[in-house]
Amino acid sequence: MTIFRAAAPALAGGGLYALTELLWRGRTHWSMAALGGICFWLLGGLDELAPSAPLAVQAMLGGALVTVLEALTGLIVNRGYAVWDYRAVPGNLNGQICLPFFTAWVALAAVAVPLDDALRLLLFREPWPGFPVF
Repeated sequence: MTIFRAAAPALAGGGLYALTELLWRGRTHWSMAALGGICFWLLGGLDELAPSAPLAVQAMLGGALVTVLEALTGLIVNRGYAVWDYRAVPGNLNGQICLPFFTAWVALAAVAVPLDDALRLLLFREPWPGFPVF
């Protein structure tokens, strides 16, 4: 596997997530681009890990994965709540993660998994996995 083949999904995911955050809330942080890239890369691996899993299952697993990584990242870079602050959001845990954003990560994962497959198809001619939706 070439470095580009491994790095392309992470770079694309990090850039797309940073852009999404800029459009959604008008600002972002370098750590969010890094975390977005790592998450996108890992989400893309879900259909290699469980190739017959429906997209709905991959999205739920992806939402859980992103939430765990968000919590870990929060412990490192968000100690003073300068990057994000969920303390006023219902269902939050120490202001670092919350139920509404877990739901958002599930929805984002449902888009990211096939987007990663499309990126791999276009860039590397990898076959489309053809997983069921439900």
